[in-house]
Amino acid sequence: METRGCCLIPSPIPIDKSGANHERDPKVLAQMAKSRLRSKLPQLEEAFSGRFSEHHAFMCKEIIGHIDHFDASIATLSAEIARHVAPFEAAVTLLCSIPGISRTTAEVLIAEMGTDMSRFPTAAHLCAWAGVAPASHESAGKRRPAGTRHGAPWLRRTLVPAAQAAARTKGSYFSAHYARIAHRRGHNKAIVAVANSMVAVAWHLLRNGAFYEDPGADYFERRNDPAREAKRLQRRIEALGFAVTIGEKVA
Repeated sequence: METRGCCLIPSPIPIDKSGANHERDPKVLAQMAKSRLRSKLPQLEEAFSGRFSEHHAFMCKEIIGHIDHFDASIATLSAEIARHVAPFEAAVTLLCSIPGISRTTAEVLIAEMGTDMSRFPTAAHLCAWAGVAPASHESAGKRRPAGTRHGAPWLRRTLVPAAQAAARTKGSYFSAHYARIAHRRGHNKAIVAVANSMVAVAWHLLRNGAFYEDPGADYFERRNDPAREAKRLQRRIEALGFAVTIGEKVA
């Protein structure tokens, strides 16, 4: 809870609800705190101090009742989802091996895409259907970029947060892929590009039945020719006004 004006406003803090219906002593209420809130008992005592009438208690009880109702509803729906997803447990496990994809995300991917990837000839077809592939606009024989294609809206809404989580996974291919594009084209385009890569990976995993093996954050560096990269860096250093000589590394 937190103090606002002369009454206490409930907030989602982990406290023990047992016996709290008629308790008014701030110290007793503060002692019901759990986990990391135990280190903030003085602040909790101060927050619990104030005018708290029977009307406030009634309103808090109603709010907590609503929260309990939604928690029960979420648990019921989660059990029903688990029952429907049970036959596809192997596919869920495969998708969860991709950084940024949680079980909930994997369930949405399976619900939207299915597990039979033979309906998509290539991974690019699946990316286009999902709405994370680049679109193009052609007029008078000229083509220009036009954002992304229209695709499955529920799938795209799930992929964007998953791509953001993958981009934050340090030391992963997706984090390097994001950084490679973000500094040139911005955050939004980089996230869509990561989502595109994740869908392509999902296509390969479901098609081949193999777990994801991350290429690593140095994937793009390994693809470059060391000699060409060295010359590129030499030109940049010389452009800054320094002289540099490149030679073979002595073991």
